[in-house]
Amino acid sequence: MSILRNGLLTGLVLQLAIGPVFFFIIDLALQRTILDGLVGSIAVTVVDYFYITLAILGIGTLLENKKIKNAFGIISSIILSIFGITIIKEIMIRGISTAIDTSSTSLLSSFASVFLLTISSPMTIVFFTSLFTAKAVEYNYTKKELLIFGFGTGLATLVFMCTSVILFSLIKGTVPVLLIQVLNLIVGCLLVGYGGLRLIKVFIPARC
Repeated sequence: MSILRNGLLTGLVLQLAIGPVFFFIIDLALQRTILDGLVGSIAVTVVDYFYITLAILGIGTLLENKKIKNAFGIISSIILSIFGITIIKEIMIRGISTAIDTSSTSLLSSFASVFLLTISSPMTIVFFTSLFTAKAVEYNYTKKELLIFGFGTGLATLVFMCTSVILFSLIKGTVPVLLIQVLNLIVGCLLVGYGGLRLIKVFIPARC
């Protein structure tokens, strides 16, 4: 239980580093329904567990190869930017209104969008590999114990995201629809900006 608790606490601390995926999921909950937000939380947790498993198996070492790392960096950055551009385009087509149209949404689309957005950041494997290596050295964890630690770390994602979705959904009725749509526009801009910055980081070192 101590290993699981250690993984859970470590994961919760890591969740404090809020990124674009967090805002995207919260936006789903505000723009659509609480179920969409919860499904999105499950999607990001599935991806985290996928990367955690790969990290424990040592697959993350592949990304130490500069060419492979750059290739993944370019692909993931483009995907992030496309997501952002799509969001902005939809807002421009519909326009800023005082009503939210949820007729064309589905839980499957919410899951798929968050899943693709999250899995487009394969550098997460490198992060988890470094984390688990450090914990293995610090606590002398075996591979089996690392699996337990990894389960706790991934569980923290589900707990944090679901709690955040529920809290934001509770205040949804007090948040003006216009503000929600502005948030949606901001999320789109953040994704485009984040993807652009990652592309710059990939290409600038290569030219030096």
